Amino acid sequence: MQNTKEYLSKVTGNDYIDIELFNKFNVKRGLRNADGTGVLVGLTRVGDVHGYIMDEGEKTPVDGKLFYRGINVEDLVAAAAAEGRFGFEEVVYLLMFGVLPNKEQLDNFSSLIGEKRSLPPNFAEDSIMKAPSRDIMNKLARSVLTLYSWDDDPENQSPENVLRQCLELIARFPTIVAYSYMAKKHYYDNESLIIHLPPPSCSTAETLLSLIRPDQQFTKLEAEILDLALILHAEHGGGNNSTFAVHLVSSADTDTYAALTTGINSLKGAKHGGANIQVVGMVEDIKKHVKRWDNVGEVADYLLDILRGEAYDHSGLIYGQGHPVYTKSDPRAVLLRSKAATLAVEKNRVEEFELYRLIERLTPEVFKKFNGSGKDMCTNVDFYSGFVYGMLGIPTELYTPIFAISRVAGWAAHRMEEIVAGGRIIRPAYKCVQKRLDYTPLASREE
Repeated sequence: MQNTKEYLSKVTGNDYIDIELFNKFNVKRGLRNADGTGVLVGLTRVGDVHGYIMDEGEKTPVDGKLFYRGINVEDLVAAAAAEGRFGFEEVVYLLMFGVLPNKEQLDNFSSLIGEKRSLPPNFAEDSIMKAPSRDIMNKLARSVLTLYSWDDDPENQSPENVLRQCLELIARFPTIVAYSYMAKKHYYDNESLIIHLPPPSCSTAETLLSLIRPDQQFTKLEAEILDLALILHAEHGGGNNSTFAVHLVSSADTDTYAALTTGINSLKGAKHGGANIQVVGMVEDIKKHVKRWDNVGEVADYLLDILRGEAYDHSGLIYGQGHPVYTKSDPRAVLLRSKAATLAVEKNRVEEFELYRLIERLTPEVFKKFNGSGKDMCTNVDFYSGFVYGMLGIPTELYTPIFAISRVAGWAAHRMEEIVAGGRIIRPAYKCVQKRLDYTPLASREE
């Protein structure tokens, strides 16, 4: 393209905004207050993230808690484990309907989701196989938008119709992701094309493992851990980037397919859904450069090099550490770490798991040494999720799509809430800081 550099210089020069102007006009960058708390822009009954207490204007760290419709996610996980069943379907029911199902309701709901996993006739062939993508999130977004054309009533905004659409999409996400991955492997990686029909009687975790493995085989522990990951990623309040995006576009009265695709596109971003991939890359880099993984001094020194921007990707970030809401602990990381320890034994990766644990323990000390900060810093869920998926034999390109398979439940619940209780289009303000200019006639402009 001719004059690309010239055009780019105009864009970067004319789009630059002095950082001081944000302070001058008291702009809440990232919709965050000066103390790091989120700007209150809405109300929700779907999920709550509790990471600190505000006491006389001071943020007091506390152990993190995550609530789905007022119920502690730790209790949901514990109950499913105690009863020897998968818990994600129960979580979907709770998020969508606001109450816990009894056994009959849960069985019927799980059967309904299982029956809806199949895609419309010829959809896989025409919309996925004939237009594959190297990126599964890209293909998931395009597939969800395309499903609009298979819906006889796509624009109907009634709660009844939107609920139908949401449940169908929740059920179909694992199938779309699996088929998109298989198409990618075939058309871009030159591997055999293997497509399985989704088993209607299986849980979401079992379904995904069955669809992405040529032999459809998996252990009970593998399915249980994937189910746990799905539970923990299903919802995280209305203010996370992808869920807020769903609220935003839903408030404009767009259709369900467009609204949930907005969530997918937000989650695709490396700052949101792709963080666990960064963690895996960082740990692999540490493994290459640290000779003794159990040596506290060697690991701490390399973490310090990462913070200085002298190692790994030179970003100065230790990925998987810290969270904008949680302070002392992220309950999702705590639960996933426990299961990761068990799986590491089965997969003979205990030494690697201990390296993760050592990084987790050392990071606050290294941060304090680096910048003198003694503030609380916790490991977040991204730190262990990628490691767990790797032990399950799940390829890196499916890490973020698995997040989407889970989080679509939260997106759907928030879309329903926006339709029922919203009523006003979300329209925050932007201050224009461009000075006024006179129009210059074409013949008088400088060359």
